[in-house]
Amino acid sequence: MIELIKGDITKLMIDVIVNAANHSLLGGGGVDGAIHRAAGPKLLDECMSLNGCKTGEAKLTHGYNLPARYVIHTVGPIWRGGDANEPELLSNCYHNSLTLALNHNLNSIAFPNISTGIYGYPKQEAAQIAVNAVKAFLAKNAKPEKVLFVCFDEENFLLYSELLNSD
Repeated sequence: MIELIKGDITKLMIDVIVNAANHSLLGGGGVDGAIHRAAGPKLLDECMSLNGCKTGEAKLTHGYNLPARYVIHTVGPIWRGGDANEPELLSNCYHNSLTLALNHNLNSIAFPNISTGIYGYPKQEAAQIAVNAVKAFLAKNAKPEKVLFVCFDEENFLLYSELLNSD
């Protein structure tokens, strides 16, 4: 089941939220900074032990002070015009995050709009990749049972709303 909400991903009481992280996993701006601030310093300590993360891959940590039990950190691609494997890398962010959730028997997961902030991925294309990747994964797997797309801004909310309601 896929749901869409507009709001703050750090406030969700859910099994796992996904962090649109940078390679270091040590915090940054946007959703990454918000998650690190809300989770508290123990998240940074755990992330320091993970030795970073490559683009398209995902790593799991505890949620600490967040209402979510866990955080999956994934590194989206920086938009370079579309010819640097960006679509595949972005799709991998969703697939690998969902795989981690499945492997850890997590029933609910919330995604932000990966790579659409400072990384500059065009929002329409990113939303289409996100929805397609999640639907493809859920067609083959029974878990997670609930997938949320959490949009912070109105533009992304409208794009996802259109895509999810077009079926």
